[in-house]
Amino acid sequence: MFVIFRLLTALLCTCLSLAAHGEKLRIVTDPWPPYAYEENGKAMGLDYEATAIVFQRLGIEVQWQFLPWKRCLAMLEQGQADAVLDIFHREEREKSLLYPSEPLSEVEFVMFYANQRPHPFSRLETLSGLTIGTSPGYLYTDEFNDSPLFKREPAPTQEANFGKLLLGRIDLVITDRRVGQYLLDTLKVRDQITENPMVLVRQGQFLAVRRNAGMDLLVQRFAAELKRFKQEPAYAELNARYGGTRAPGPSKATLHSTSDKTVEQQESSAR
Repeated sequence: MFVIFRLLTALLCTCLSLAAHGEKLRIVTDPWPPYAYEENGKAMGLDYEATAIVFQRLGIEVQWQFLPWKRCLAMLEQGQADAVLDIFHREEREKSLLYPSEPLSEVEFVMFYANQRPHPFSRLETLSGLTIGTSPGYLYTDEFNDSPLFKREPAPTQEANFGKLLLGRIDLVITDRRVGQYLLDTLKVRDQITENPMVLVRQGQFLAVRRNAGMDLLVQRFAAELKRFKQEPAYAELNARYGGTRAPGPSKATLHSTSDKTVEQQESSAR
């Protein structure tokens, strides 16, 4: 009971400290639909809305900014932001960031192919001689990155990759499952492109806060409330609205699990 009392007291002090200075918790992220993005000036997305609901329940006011990813990380380092949304957990970041024990969501990297040139597969070895569209700076898995069997061709945007796929300039596109499904709808190409069910790797996405900012216990409380919210029907509805179709947990058709920590972006632009 004493430990719980101390936790609640510390959380209350954090809330009162922010309120006393007329401050809001400053969270930055980059547009990453359907997890977090802006549409017609309105912020939305699975992880954005889940985070907003949790902080509302905790009585914490939040100031949001959608910026390029490198700018988000720079603002954290310079103390111009308190937290970053949808960041991967990397050991080297633990020196400067605190991660809740509960992830906001899970990224699943899969491949998409054009229906006119189908390339369904269950093993990377069957993709010999093909060209796969990638996102600049992303490292997927060592097996994928180092394979001499196929070519990897980056494009500046996910939309550009899907366009090249339809034009036959590449054979497959690798991206997150939800992101790909979102693009099928927004680009109106669902009848032209198919998702291959093989999940190459899974990776959790988190809300992380700056260390030494006096929010250690707030991170714990956020994790507890997020975990509680994810058990509610309201979260199930939110998840379904943003493309959630699979039950959580490992799949037999997965090449690498979350613990591999191999789906990342390079250097300062790393997600």
